Amino acid sequence: MSTSTTTAEAPDLARENAVFRKVVLRIVPFLILCYVFSYLDRVNVGFAKLQMSDDLGLSEAAYGLGAGLFFIGYFIFEVPSNLMLQRVGARTWIARIMITWGLISGAFALVTNETMFYVLRFLLGAAEAGFYPGVILYCTYWFPSHRRARVIAMFMSAIPVAGIFGNPLSGWIMDTFDGVSGWHGWQWMFLLEAIPALLIGVATVFYLDNGVRSAKWLSDEEKDIVEAAIAKDTAHQKHSRVWDGFRDPKVWLMCLIYFCFVMGQYALTFWMPTFVKSTGIDDNFTIGVLSAVPFVAALIAMNLFGRSADKRRERRWHLVVPSLMGAVGFSLAASWSGSTVLSLIALSFAAAGVLTCAPLFWSLPTAFLGGTAAAAGLALINSVGNLAGFVSPYMIGGLKDATGSTSIPMYVLALSLVVGAVAVLSTKKDVVNR
Repeated sequence: MSTSTTTAEAPDLARENAVFRKVVLRIVPFLILCYVFSYLDRVNVGFAKLQMSDDLGLSEAAYGLGAGLFFIGYFIFEVPSNLMLQRVGARTWIARIMITWGLISGAFALVTNETMFYVLRFLLGAAEAGFYPGVILYCTYWFPSHRRARVIAMFMSAIPVAGIFGNPLSGWIMDTFDGVSGWHGWQWMFLLEAIPALLIGVATVFYLDNGVRSAKWLSDEEKDIVEAAIAKDTAHQKHSRVWDGFRDPKVWLMCLIYFCFVMGQYALTFWMPTFVKSTGIDDNFTIGVLSAVPFVAALIAMNLFGRSADKRRERRWHLVVPSLMGAVGFSLAASWSGSTVLSLIALSFAAAGVLTCAPLFWSLPTAFLGGTAAAAGLALINSVGNLAGFVSPYMIGGLKDATGSTSIPMYVLALSLVVGAVAVLSTKKDVVNR
C-alpha cells in the first residue's frame, strides 16, 4: 500500500472512530440501564426464594419450575415481539416491554400460593419477550459487526452490574422492610424493584431513536459515516425474508450453542443466593454482598474478552476459552461446596466464563443474518436458547430434592458448557471471524 493511501485513510478512520464513540456514548449507557432493571426483575426471585419458599410452602423443584416458567412465556412470544419491534420501531416497543414487565414484576408482591407464582412467572416472560434480541437487532442498525462484540459486551455488563448492586439491595430490602405494614420482606422487594422499570419505560419514548436517520444528535455527515460502515459490513448478507432465518442450519447450530451457555448463566443468577447460603451464611444482606463477588469477576472478564475479540476479529477461541473456564468453575464449586471462600473463588471463575460467552456469542449470528431474517432469526436463537432458562433451574431444583446435594447439578452444568465449546469449534471461520 502506498504512503499516500495510508495517509488518506488514517484521517477517515479517526473520524469514523470519533463518530462511533459518539454513538456509543449516546445509546449504550441507556440500554445498559434498561437491561440492569430488566435482569434484576427477572432474577430477583432467586433472592425472594430465601423467604418466599417457606412462606408459600414451595419445594426446591416447585421453585425451580416457577423460575423456569418465565422462559416458556419468553419462548412463545419472542419471535412475534421482535418482528413487532421491527415493524413499529424500537422506541415504542422497548417502552411497551419495560412498562408491562414493571407492572407484572410488582404484582409478585401479591402472590399467595404456588399457582399464582407460576402464572405470574409465565406472564413476566411473555411481557419481557423481545427485549434482549430486540436490543441485539437494534445494535445492528448502529454498529458494523467488527464493532459489535465490544458494544454488546458493554450492554451485557448489565447482567453482572445487576448482580453486583441488585443482590445486596435485594438482601437489604428483605431484611429492612420485613414486617412493615404487615408485608414480608420479599413482597417489598418485588414492589420497590419494579418501580425503576416503569420510570425508564416512560423515558424510553423520549430518549431512543428508531434509527440513524431519525437521530437529531448526529449531523448529516456523521449519519453518512455510520450508514456507509453498516452498508459495507452487510454487503455479504444474503437473507432477507422471515423464513430464511428458520431454514438456515447455521441458525439451529447457533440455537444449540446458546442453549448450552444459557444453562450456566441462569444457574448462576437463579441459584447464586442459595449456593452461597449452603456454605453456612444465614444473613440475607451478607448473602447479597457475597453473591455480588462473582459478578465483579464477570464484569471484568466480559469486557476484556470483548475488546480482545474485536481487536483481533476472532470469535471462536474467544468463545471456547470462557466456556471452558465456566465448566472448570462449576466443577470446582461442586468439590469446594463446604468452604465459603473456596466456593466464591470457584463461582467467580464460573461467572467470569459463563457471562463472557453471551456477548461474544451474538457476534456470530449477526455476522450472517440480514434483513427481516435477522429479526426472526435472532429472536428464534434467543427464544430456543433461553429454554435452557427453564431447564436449568428446574433441573437443579429436581436434582437437589432427589439427592440433597448441589454437586451433581454443577457437574451437569459443566458438561453443558463443554458441549457448547465443541459446537463453537464446529463453526466455520469465515462465518465467525468478521
